Amino acid sequence: MDIMPTMPPVVLEEDKHWWFATRTRALYSVLDPVLPPYREGRRVLDVGCGAGNMFHHLARYGEVEGIDNNPKPLAVARARGYQVVEGRGESMPFEDNRFDLVAALDVVEHVPDDLAMLRECRRVCKPGGYFVTTVPAFQWLWSHNDEINQHQRRYSKRQLGERLEQAGFAVRRMTFAYFSVFPMAAALILLRRMMNQKPALAAPTTDQDAYQVEMEPVSPWLNALLNGIGGIEAWFLRGVNLPFGTTIIALAQKPAG
Repeated sequence: MDIMPTMPPVVLEEDKHWWFATRTRALYSVLDPVLPPYREGRRVLDVGCGAGNMFHHLARYGEVEGIDNNPKPLAVARARGYQVVEGRGESMPFEDNRFDLVAALDVVEHVPDDLAMLRECRRVCKPGGYFVTTVPAFQWLWSHNDEINQHQRRYSKRQLGERLEQAGFAVRRMTFAYFSVFPMAAALILLRRMMNQKPALAAPTTDQDAYQVEMEPVSPWLNALLNGIGGIEAWFLRGVNLPFGTTIIALAQKPAG
């Protein structure tokens, strides 16, 4: 059975959407200085991997494995030839100290017990290994988008840093992302809140459909413009932390001792 055509287009073509492309380039800017690309022998884990759309990007840092609790996108990942297992981030079927890099990209905010998941990520990370995560920023930006995507919370830098330290990580870097679109996004969310207006996004009908991250459609020209802005932002992220944005990127390390 050919399952690939059953996947929603946004799942199969994430790289073409400015939001995903911006996140990927921002991750490169954060990770490349500590994990030079294309070194052999490294192991990478993608927690909440879904259909494996980040595998070819994370392969920049090592051999990638994935875990997700939703069998539907996992079937697509397996059809693509990816090494994935079904399971939850709070209790993963991996031995201690297995991975050089553990990534949880827009995943932690979905988990009721985020500390349990972060501790589990630390457990499977090698001593001296790295953990990278992206989470939505600022609880006051909570919107219908968060409800549709089944978020439990949004984070401040302080909250995320405390959680990472409680889990046993040492925070190495924390920055915002989507700096350039933050004013527009914040204004739009606040305006919709005042008008009690919701964006035209359809809620997943079942948990099995919830792997699709809902994004508001953008025109090709606007997508290209925002994509270009995201590239400029990623360039700045090579050397500086951005002061605000709609997403937080955190890089943490498991102590070597």
